[in-house]
Amino acid sequence: MSSFYKLSIKEIIKETADAVSILFNVPDELKSYYQFVAGQYVNLKITLDGQEIRRAYSICSAPKSGELRIAVKAIQNGFFSKFANEKLVVGNVIEVGTPEGKFTFEPKAERQKNYAAFVAGSGITPVYSILKSVLEEEPNSTFVLVYGNKSEKDTIFHNQLHELQLQYVGRLFVQYVYSQSTADNALFGRIEKSTVNFILKNKHAEMEFSKFYLCGPEEMINLVSDTLKENNISDSDIKFELFSTSSSEGETVANADGHTKISILVDDEETTFEMSQKQTLLEAALKQGLDVPYSCQGGICSSCICRITEGEAILKKNQILSDAEIAEGLTLACQAHPTTATIKIDFDDV
Repeated sequence: MSSFYKLSIKEIIKETADAVSILFNVPDELKSYYQFVAGQYVNLKITLDGQEIRRAYSICSAPKSGELRIAVKAIQNGFFSKFANEKLVVGNVIEVGTPEGKFTFEPKAERQKNYAAFVAGSGITPVYSILKSVLEEEPNSTFVLVYGNKSEKDTIFHNQLHELQLQYVGRLFVQYVYSQSTADNALFGRIEKSTVNFILKNKHAEMEFSKFYLCGPEEMINLVSDTLKENNISDSDIKFELFSTSSSEGETVANADGHTKISILVDDEETTFEMSQKQTLLEAALKQGLDVPYSCQGGICSSCICRITEGEAILKKNQILSDAEIAEGLTLACQAHPTTATIKIDFDDV
């Protein structure tokens, strides 16, 4: 389970008009806690207007850089993202969780592989860490990035990607897709089925890709994933991380009127109480005042994963856990509603 430590901000860079990257100071005594794998994220915890806010942000620095840097894009009605872009300054202290997440890449120097990624907007953040890890630590591998934005000026890390292309000629290929502007060598529109087919069957037809990384809105991820499968790419070779999700799916799953006796094990302490089956496991735990791990509360990060050791629950939404993991008892506390008279969950054994 992720732990939080207070870290000060060392540097803030304005990457675009509505996005900043934030570099944290990690003291020597905490460095071991913030070792990370490319693609992982950290949770931030801050109190604004008397309300505790938690948000998950992907690490954009490469593991070998020695830096812990995230990028935050301001979104409409985004309470924390606007605060981060407008109010945070160097020297501010924030509680930062230790790295977690399953959208990861671990390099092996002897490998010779081709990787590809389809990302939109701030979905570049974890993939930027992954592609740098490939370039720095797998010298015989290549990376193709398909990156959608409104325009060049809205493109996070545009200048850095250009510099990497010059540094790694023949190993990094970037295809920009702009929905509100035109530019040399960029496609116009959004990342669509035709975009995926263009990359696979035309521009990089000579390449056989070993893994695809998708990050961005749910609609884009589903479209790209479906198109890849139509091109005989297996599920196991497609990894994705959602940055936003639809809210309509599965809303009628939890309509039970019953109650469940729940036991929650967290930090080696077990608490037992009665909960309504209309509540999620996370809602019940937080209402009880338990300090359980969570962040997005929307089923798109993996912070609240726990293990069901007794009883059963049904997931309202699941874009993270595999069938095998669910069979092992893992569940998402923010999406799980109990369906049995008793249930026991363990946040420590995950």
